[in-house]
Amino acid sequence: MAERDLDIVLYGASGFVGALTAAHVAAQAGPELRVALAGRSREKLEALRVELGRAAAGWEVVTVDASDAAGLRALAERTRVLATTVGPYAVHGKHVARACAEAGTHYADLTGEVLFVRWSLDELDALARGSGAAIVHSCGFDSIPSDLGVLTTAHRAAADDEGTLTDTTLLVRSLKGGISGGTIDSGRQQAIAARSDAAARRVIGDPYGLSPRRSEEPSSGRAPARGLLERVRRSVPVDRDPATGRWTGPFVMASYNTRIVRLSNAITDWSYGRGLRYREVTDFGSGPMSPVLAGGMAIGLGGVLAGLSFAPTRAVLDRFLPKPGEGPSPQTQAAGRFRLDVRATTTTGARYRTRVGADLDPGYGGTAVMLGQTVLALAADDGLPLRAGVGTPATALGDALVERLRAQGFTFEAERVSAD
Repeated sequence: MAERDLDIVLYGASGFVGALTAAHVAAQAGPELRVALAGRSREKLEALRVELGRAAAGWEVVTVDASDAAGLRALAERTRVLATTVGPYAVHGKHVARACAEAGTHYADLTGEVLFVRWSLDELDALARGSGAAIVHSCGFDSIPSDLGVLTTAHRAAADDEGTLTDTTLLVRSLKGGISGGTIDSGRQQAIAARSDAAARRVIGDPYGLSPRRSEEPSSGRAPARGLLERVRRSVPVDRDPATGRWTGPFVMASYNTRIVRLSNAITDWSYGRGLRYREVTDFGSGPMSPVLAGGMAIGLGGVLAGLSFAPTRAVLDRFLPKPGEGPSPQTQAAGRFRLDVRATTTTGARYRTRVGADLDPGYGGTAVMLGQTVLALAADDGLPLRAGVGTPATALGDALVERLRAQGFTFEAERVSAD
């Protein structure tokens, strides 16, 4: 990498989240970093460079399409780090990720697609290990808060000599902000693939479907779901904690985030614990309307999941759901925030709570900071675990990324508690 003429390439920089990421990198990067903005439209990229101001005045602009494998390989060979915001990744991301794996270039993305990460593990892991590239998936709200929140919890328990994690739950306490059109389009494309491909359905339905050592993971303990309605029912749990009286319901990103956390555990030889049982839910409180709200969320998410699986209902939903590249106003973004708690019990019976949060819109401004700091950390390569091959934010960047995000106002604070 010493002979490369670029340090960072931001691919898809003229898109909504791409531009926010570019603005964060411009504000944070020192003048010594050689950065390029890449994408399909030179006009849009040059306009963005002007908008970013003096910090980006010297940045190069590179035009290349996501379908141009040769052009992407040439671009990857020029840079040390490449980050892409161009999704859905199963459609637009495979050539980009492969180019980085072959060229020995560190790679980061924002995918929330189980099938894309499974493809990456199967097709790129050996290539990346051979070239020395770290292929780091899910570097935004999918799935940094979950991945680093559990990492922080496990490290605190280990430091206290309290063993490894067992029952671990992420609870969404507060969430204000939009889900990007790109995230919705990723879900749409995955629903289409699952509808037509039995193998894809098996991967999506397996809680340990991303594990590179699946035979060593536990069984799900349940028979395979029979049909779409059964899959929907299983994906939208509503429950009441008898100890606290609080109601919980589904979290839209849980099915993906939980798999990334389990992948981190498997990659690190189950450093979180062989007995880790991890889930994510939304906390709806203990008031009289709490079960109604939880049930409404379950019905709504189940309806969207079912609707995206069929062409006629998908066409109707597409008229109302955000489109890729769209995003909220600056005022809406400024009002965004998220507050999450990771609650865990260890093998010694100790209990921990880790608070994770930021006063940023999770799907846009917050994601841009998370991806931007990932890119800057990869470029700095200072104190990173940085395992070559396909991995996660926790396995590739670990505590170094936690500290970077804390410096940006994020909260990652673990404490031992006496009870839930």
